[in-house]
This record gives sequence, structure tokens and C-alpha cells, in this order.
Amino acid sequence: LMNAAVAQGVEPAQIAQHCDSVSLCFSKGLGAPSGAVLAGCREFVTEAWCVRKLLGGGMRQVGVLAAAACLGLQHAEVTLRRDHDNARRFAEGVHVLDSPLWSINLAAVETNIVMVNVQGAWPSPAELCNRLHAVSEEEVAETGQAVSVLLLPWSAQTVRAVWHRNISAHDTELARRKLEFVARKCQE
Repeated sequence: LMNAAVAQGVEPAQIAQHCDSVSLCFSKGLGAPSGAVLAGCREFVTEAWCVRKLLGGGMRQVGVLAAAACLGLQHAEVTLRRDHDNARRFAEGVHVLDSPLWSINLAAVETNIVMVNVQGAWPSPAELCNRLHAVSEEEVAETGQAVSVLLLPWSAQTVRAVWHRNISAHDTELARRKLEFVARKCQE
């Protein structure tokens, strides 16, 4: 919800007005260690509260978690906008490489998620992710850096990259360079 609101430049309430209920996680992009809220009509929230209790939920002393959630909400727009900008910068940088190994639909990059479409049978998304994660002596000798990038093989032809508050613009550039290095090695 928060990523969608920032990407569209609207208040979360504008999106949520079309829903009967909304659940919002305070971790991930907002940066709280845990926590979530549930909103809906009084009867729905009361029933959900009872079910949560029946299933063993009921943390005590969660003020610290609530404080982190409040801080995450206060800085959501700036934090999430930075994540979106880093994802966009990565996608544009990878697109400019114009590699025959992959393609990126830049129009689909609206939030902190970039989908890389792997072309051909090799490397597979899993192999590409393994090569991005691994650090070789050859890489260190050639680039002067040891960079490990964690991406997820999303489908048979797609790799998913996601940005969060702990990934800087510098980290984003290092990831793009690593992808360029891996592409060069795959084509040799």
C-alpha cells in the first residue's frame, strides 16, 4: 500500500477507500523490525482480534515496535521514494547495457521492484542469480572489488530485484556493475 501510494503520488487513504479492509506491514520498506495494523469495519476488526487471540497472538511490551512503526510511517515517502529512484536507476543502467542476455521493461518499473527478463536458455535465472551472488578471484583482480548481489529467480525466464532502505545509490551502482561483469563473462 505504501509503495503504491508513493509511486502514484497519492495518499494511502485514496487507494484504501476502495477496500473493505486493509492490512499494512511496518517492516520491509518502512523499516520497523516488525508489526502490522489491520483496518476495517468494527465487526471485522473485532473478529480478527478474537481470531488472533485464539491462535496465540498477543505480544506484550511492544511499545518499542510501535515506536519503530511510527518512525517508519513518518519517513515513508522519503524512504520509499529513494528506494524507487534506486530501482529505476538500476533498471535504466541495465537497460543501457543492451545485453542479449536480458531485457527490462522500463515502463513496468514503478516502485522498488525490477523484473529482469532473461533471454535464451543460458544462463537460466537461477544460474544468473548464482553468478551475481558469487565472488571470484577473477572479479576481484579485474574490478578491484568483491561484490555479491542477491536477486531472486522469479520464474523460468525472470529475475526479481527489490530495493529497501538499506540499499544505497552506491550499492545500486555496484549491483549494476556486477551485472555488467557477469554478462561479459557469460558472453566470453
